[in-house]
Amino acid sequence: MDLIIVESPTKANTFNKYLKSNEYQVEATIGHVRDLPQKKIGIDLEHGFKPDYVLNEEKKETIEKIKKQAQKASSIILATDADREGEAIAYHIAQILGYIKEDWPQSTLKKQNKLKRIVFHEITKDALEEALKLPRELNFNLIDAQQTRRILDRIVGYKLSPLLWKKIGKRWLSAGRVQTVALRFIVEREKEIEKFASEVFFRGTGRFKSDDTGDDVLEAQLHAKDDQKYEQKFTVNLFDGDYTYTKTSILKKDVESLTKDIESDTFSIESIQEKVSSRSPAPPYITSTLQQDAARKLGYSSKQTMRLAQNLYEKGMITYHRTDSVTISPKFIQQASEFIREKYGNQYVLESPRLYKTSTKSAQEAHEAIRPTDVTRQISGEKGITSRHERLYSIILNRALATQMKDAQIKTLSISIKGKKGYIFKTKQEQVMFDGYLKLYPKIEYGTITFSKKEGDEISLNNIDFVESATQPPPRYSEASLIKTLEKRGIGRPSTYAPIISTIETRNYVEKMEGRFFPTILGKAVSDYLSKAFVDLFTVDFTAEMEDKLDKIAENKHDMIKTLTEFYKPLEKNIVKEQNSKGHIDVQEETNEKCPESEHPLVIRFSKFGKFLACSDYPNCKYTKNFMQKVDQKCPKCKGGDIIVRFTKRKKRFYGCSNYPKCDFAAWKLNEIESSSPSSE
Repeated sequence: MDLIIVESPTKANTFNKYLKSNEYQVEATIGHVRDLPQKKIGIDLEHGFKPDYVLNEEKKETIEKIKKQAQKASSIILATDADREGEAIAYHIAQILGYIKEDWPQSTLKKQNKLKRIVFHEITKDALEEALKLPRELNFNLIDAQQTRRILDRIVGYKLSPLLWKKIGKRWLSAGRVQTVALRFIVEREKEIEKFASEVFFRGTGRFKSDDTGDDVLEAQLHAKDDQKYEQKFTVNLFDGDYTYTKTSILKKDVESLTKDIESDTFSIESIQEKVSSRSPAPPYITSTLQQDAARKLGYSSKQTMRLAQNLYEKGMITYHRTDSVTISPKFIQQASEFIREKYGNQYVLESPRLYKTSTKSAQEAHEAIRPTDVTRQISGEKGITSRHERLYSIILNRALATQMKDAQIKTLSISIKGKKGYIFKTKQEQVMFDGYLKLYPKIEYGTITFSKKEGDEISLNNIDFVESATQPPPRYSEASLIKTLEKRGIGRPSTYAPIISTIETRNYVEKMEGRFFPTILGKAVSDYLSKAFVDLFTVDFTAEMEDKLDKIAENKHDMIKTLTEFYKPLEKNIVKEQNSKGHIDVQEETNEKCPESEHPLVIRFSKFGKFLACSDYPNCKYTKNFMQKVDQKCPKCKGGDIIVRFTKRKKRFYGCSNYPKCDFAAWKLNEIESSSPSSE
């Protein structure tokens, strides 16, 4: 009997559904079985960065069970995930079972025909049978790339975190090679927002009679007078790229005179441009775009999205969810086309398949895009599948099907209205002529072209309104926009986005309010200190270049010891310098509240559990109390309590009444007025 080793029990159960029980025994390691030690760095920095791997103490029984079964097995098949981390887990299993000659930095496989490695991108009967026919050896290039990343991150974590403890005085703080750059994006964006000088301006909207009855009103924006455009664009250079905003040159002092002058003008249709354009579907999901859409459309955090996707993958419902490739298999294209023809009609089916080309610098290990394994499968009601799984699966299904449906045909009417005094108004109307792939998205609303006048026709102005507006600073990051920026700038890789964001949240470096990240004073202090003390290490370019080097190690085009040496030598010098430097960073925020015991002001401080209030006269006075973040709003239910920020058991923010449990008002957003409590999440 052959022994197949996977990571999770769910994955093992799915394997067992497709494989004959008298031929295969499937066992799960339940995660990592061997890793660097938890309480020391575990890297020999003086002798070639040799890692000191140790067995996971909690997995001893599992390891012993697998060892015994391996001795009896005809062959041992390592079926861990098809990425660098999965390859590294397979390597550690092989080492435990005695098949690795560990000769750092070039580990080699003992010549044993009994050990095999299989890879697949979906857990289906056909995929498993195909993989079992084509086993391969371990890919040590992928293993080296993963070990290099692990060592790099361990060095930064264990060498820089104590500096933070010394400077800020909190032993639970952490520094990370990639997480610090992600934090910098949020902190630097906040600085740009704080210094942004907002300017007030006005936009003009004209309402015209588009027919003789005057019942149909056409709204158009005041665009220019003769050749002088009112709207102007401005670009600001930010830490993470350029930000462009628009404003008009219309000021409050101009509004009255413009209104009188325009209302006394007569207008006609200057031009009408009609255009029918094709709108193509987006590529199938990769890890980053799935996380972005799940955040925007479903309100899921990246961590939650990856957890749900992991479940769907292990149950054989979707392809592997850690990928940056947009490739789709011919088999799926054929199945999708047949499904589209049967459900929506032949007019929605492409004459030839639509293929997408991966645009990222290095699509890891040639994965396929994220898609359903079977478009006809109904997952609702299956064991372990919740409504959250169903919603995520639904957007994956629609996105994948859309790639093989015809383009939508959109008719656009661009209308220019000009007055005899030279004032020009512009507007557009759109109408879907053929919905194509938009058939999958019935909730998306498109307009209807109602305009019937011709060029040269007179058109009457009903009135013009000038609405006050102001230039807006660059928006704070959401999970979706942060992941998009990390991907665009080459920071991290598909499997790292969720843990990066989770870490900076759990360390209290950022807070999420109304879906946007706000850096805490602690996060600002950590980011500012690390970016100034280690100027080269936490730049965007340096971090992106390191990712490229890791990719090259995976392709056997770069040496990992050279990479580690080039990284560590300058870092070591900088660390020594900082260890000898003096100074303490005081991270606290003043409040107007007095300490009831000493009468000194209370200040906001941080623990690893979050914010708390403490006396500013510490250590003379050790008074503390829980921090309650109030918003400037009274409870709409009991009328007496304040609305405060609270958290569910899963650390999700919501708003509740300070009089809880007497008053149970709760809402996810400030503009919601409903009494259903989210605390049961």
